[in-house]
Amino acid sequence: MNNKSKVRVRFAPSPTGSLHIGGARTALFNWLFARHEKGTFILRIEDTDRERSTEEFTKSIMDGMKWLGFDWDEGPYHQTDRMGLYREHVDRLMKEGKAYRCYCSAEELETKRQAMLAAGQKPKYDGKCRDRKDQPEGPYTIRLKAPLTGITAIDDICRGHIEFENKELDDLIIARSDGTPTYNFTVVVDDVTMNITHVIRGDDHLNNTPRQVLIYEAFDYPVPVFAHLPMIFGADKKKLSKRHGATAVTEYQAMGYLPEAVVNYLARLGWSYKDQEIFSLEEMIEKFDLNVVGKSPSVFDTEKLGWVNGQHLAKYSDERVAEMVIPFLKGLGLEVNDIKYAAKAIASERERGRTLKELAEISAFYFRDHIDHDLNAATKWLGEKGKEVLRTLRDGLSKLPDLSEPEVAKVFEAVIAETGLKMLDVAQPVRVAMTGTTVSPGIYLVLSILGRKRVLERLDKAIAY
Repeated sequence: MNNKSKVRVRFAPSPTGSLHIGGARTALFNWLFARHEKGTFILRIEDTDRERSTEEFTKSIMDGMKWLGFDWDEGPYHQTDRMGLYREHVDRLMKEGKAYRCYCSAEELETKRQAMLAAGQKPKYDGKCRDRKDQPEGPYTIRLKAPLTGITAIDDICRGHIEFENKELDDLIIARSDGTPTYNFTVVVDDVTMNITHVIRGDDHLNNTPRQVLIYEAFDYPVPVFAHLPMIFGADKKKLSKRHGATAVTEYQAMGYLPEAVVNYLARLGWSYKDQEIFSLEEMIEKFDLNVVGKSPSVFDTEKLGWVNGQHLAKYSDERVAEMVIPFLKGLGLEVNDIKYAAKAIASERERGRTLKELAEISAFYFRDHIDHDLNAATKWLGEKGKEVLRTLRDGLSKLPDLSEPEVAKVFEAVIAETGLKMLDVAQPVRVAMTGTTVSPGIYLVLSILGRKRVLERLDKAIAY
């Protein structure tokens, strides 16, 4: 294929599930390559598995791509709309003598397969119907007449030069007995008719590649450039799956990760640019180079993703972060009516919260009308000694017109001087009274944000606890 022709790439998910992390990384590398090369990015829905493919999953995949920012230039094309095109291509190979009818039943093929396995041989079709001249009644599949000798070679951008012996590849079924085309056949017909120049996909597809190359060659079609991306593993160095935690893109959206952080992290799974870790979308497009994508599997590290998310979150103003967190607060059943108050409250937790959902959860106490006190915390800090501290503090705080941090600090200092207690023994009962727990930002800051009315109400409830 002429590499100087305009780049055309495709992302071709099957709508049998939501968009998962591995698929999103494949979509990203195709999208980045297309944008870097000023080419065309095509979305194709491979929905020929009618039993498992659903409209719901198709929508979920497209929603996931939109959330990540992967806009497509053509499509979505649906394979189910292209059946006539596939039949034309099957008929063409039959007329040219490059494909044939196979009348072997599934039971017969399975018997032969088991016999080969028992003999220690690699199971493959024995070519029984390859040169058959009669056309008996009954069901049949259509097989590609593949070369029996020689090699099929590809020069893969990520994997280098790879050779496959043709004798190891059997005569692939290209149409089932009900007339529907098979996966490898539809992929080739689609890629050719859509003028795909580069096929960028996960290396779990590598075994399909020599079979697909034989189909290209049977049609005398140009073979695209292949790039098989390294697998993504979990921490145990096994293929990423649900046992490792969340795998669907929508789950990361629901957990409050920023789309640009997820994209940044996915880009670094296999690709790198010097020692840079944090990229904007524009930087990724500018610097992306398919030639530096490695072939070693990448490990998906949730801790690292959290760090990357925190780096991107730090770019936003307190007001913008509050706007993004508010839907997650509403998800906790909390109403937010004052954006300025919300911005201050959530800003106080920004060092601790790495996702929008985490920020909502740890700052929720600012927005609750009623504070549920943690039993252990209350038992330790809201006994008679703690309540006496709260009464003394309440008396001092109630005399302040507003609770600025310097004024709050003076009240605390006065209580410490009067009682001889340590700061911890004064701060922790107040912290439990304000938040229900023993963990929060600096207590002076918390009181100044909550304001006089909320603070006095919470002190009264804690004293009465």
